[in-house]
Amino acid sequence: MGLVQAVVGAVGSALADQWKDFYTIPDGLPATAALFAAVPRGTNAGRGSNTRGSENIITNGSKIIVPEGYGLLLFQDGAITGFAAEPGGYEWRSDHLDSQSIFAGNGIVSPLIKQSWERFKFGGQPGSQQAAFFVSLKELPENRFGTQSEIYWDDGFLGTQVGAVTRGSYTLKIVDPILFVKNFVPARYLQTGEVFDFTDMDNAAAGQLFNEVVGSLAPAFSLYTNDPAKGNRITKLQQDSLGFAQSLSAAVEDAYQWKSDRGLAIVKTAIVSIEYDENTRELLKTVQRADALAGSRGNSNLQASVAAGMQSAGENSGAAGIMGLGMASGMMGGMGSLQQPVTPAAPAAPAAADDPIARLTKAKEMLDLGLITQADYDAAKTKALGL
Repeated sequence: MGLVQAVVGAVGSALADQWKDFYTIPDGLPATAALFAAVPRGTNAGRGSNTRGSENIITNGSKIIVPEGYGLLLFQDGAITGFAAEPGGYEWRSDHLDSQSIFAGNGIVSPLIKQSWERFKFGGQPGSQQAAFFVSLKELPENRFGTQSEIYWDDGFLGTQVGAVTRGSYTLKIVDPILFVKNFVPARYLQTGEVFDFTDMDNAAAGQLFNEVVGSLAPAFSLYTNDPAKGNRITKLQQDSLGFAQSLSAAVEDAYQWKSDRGLAIVKTAIVSIEYDENTRELLKTVQRADALAGSRGNSNLQASVAAGMQSAGENSGAAGIMGLGMASGMMGGMGSLQQPVTPAAPAAPAAADDPIARLTKAKEMLDLGLITQADYDAAKTKALGL
C-alpha cells in the first residue's frame, strides 16, 4: 500500500509541478516587514488551475514580480543562489531536475519520468527545496529606543559629565541583504508564511538590536556633542535627525558591527524627549544666562545697570554722589570700555581726588557718554570751581 501511495504521489506531484507559477508578495504585509517569502498566485478572480504544485519547488518559466523598494533573494536547498535589486518581472530558470517543465521547453516525456522516479525515492515528495524571498530595501520605521535611567557622557562643550533619560525612534535600512540573511536572520523566518519584522515584540533578534542601540546611546551622545566640525550642543539633538543618526550609527558600528557583519544601518533618528538630571539642568541654566549676556547684549545690560546706579547716586547725594560713582567707574577701567563701537577717550593723568581739573575732566567724559545730563555737569562744575 505504501508503494502504491508513493507512486501515485510521485506522479501526481510531478504533473502538478509542470505548470508555470506566478509569484508576488503576500497579502496583508505590515509596513515594517523586512523579509518574507514570495507566494504563488494559483488563481485570479476565480480563474486558474495551478493550485496543487509543491510548496518548495519553482518551475522553469515561472515569473516573479519584484515591486519597487524590494530585492529578490533566490534559494536552492538552503543556499542563496541569486539576488536581484531592481524592480520588475523575472523568469525562473534552473538546471535542477525538479524545476524541469514540459511547458518550459524541457521536453515532453523526460521531465515527467525523471522527476517521478526521483520523487518516488523520497516517498512522493520532491527531494529538493527552492524558494524566493523578498527583502525590503526601504527605510524601515518605528524602531523605538529608550532608557529607564540616566545615561552619562562627557560633554566637550560644557566641559563636564552630563546625564539624561531619553527616548525616541530610528529608521533602519538593510544595506546588504545577503549579509543580513546569512549572519542575522534566524532560520524560522526562512520559510513560507513567516515575516521578519524589526518591530515585532516576539522577534528575539529585533529585541537584541533594541538592547544594542540603548547600549550605544551614551557614546553616540558623546560623538555628537564633541564633534569639533559641527560644534553641536545637546540642545540641538532634537533638531538634527540626520546628524545624530550618523553619530548613533557610528557608535553601533563601533560596538556591534551592524553594517559590516549584519548589513544593517541606522538612517534617521527622532528624539521624542530628553530629560536631563538635576545637575545638568542647573548647568544648562548657567550656560543659557551666559549666552544671553554675551557680546553687545551684555554691554547693554551692564551700561543700563551703571546708569541706574548713577541715577540713584544723583538722587541721594546730588552731584557729589555722581562724581563719586564716576571716580569708582574710572577705577574699574572707565565707562568707555563698556561701549561698542564707541572709541573711549584717552585716560586722564592720575590726579588727587580734590583736584578740580581732574574732577571736571571726569564729569565731561560722563556727559559725553550720556551718563549724566547737562544740568548734572553744570552742578558739578559749580561745586568743583567753588562758584
